[in-house]
Amino acid sequence: QVHLVESGGGLVRAGSSLRLSCVASESIRNLKMAWFRQAPDKEREFVASITWIGITTYAADSMKGRFTISRDGAKNTVYLQMNSLKSEDTARYVCAAREIQKATYDYWGQGTQVTVSS
Repeated sequence: QVHLVESGGGLVRAGSSLRLSCVASESIRNLKMAWFRQAPDKEREFVASITWIGITTYAADSMKGRFTISRDGAKNTVYLQMNSLKSEDTARYVCAAREIQKATYDYWGQGTQVTVSS
């Protein structure tokens, strides 16, 4: 069982930046890590993912170029750098992990709230 703890959310103004962190309870070497987000009254949405060797995948064009996912293997930590935040980025951001050979994310954190005021 992998435990994930997110931090770094907050209330910011549009145009600001935030860096979210997700610390795993064990090595992320054999895990694919991802960020999802869920806004009120909306379904959970994929944001970005990263493999141990650094292959990244991003979601919609609206995030590409503004969001950057990265990881620090020594700290078992994954980051999500978010720049030029918009009000529509307001959501609870949740970290997830899955074993490389699996197709679904099995481990989820509690999330961290990001609120962007316009």
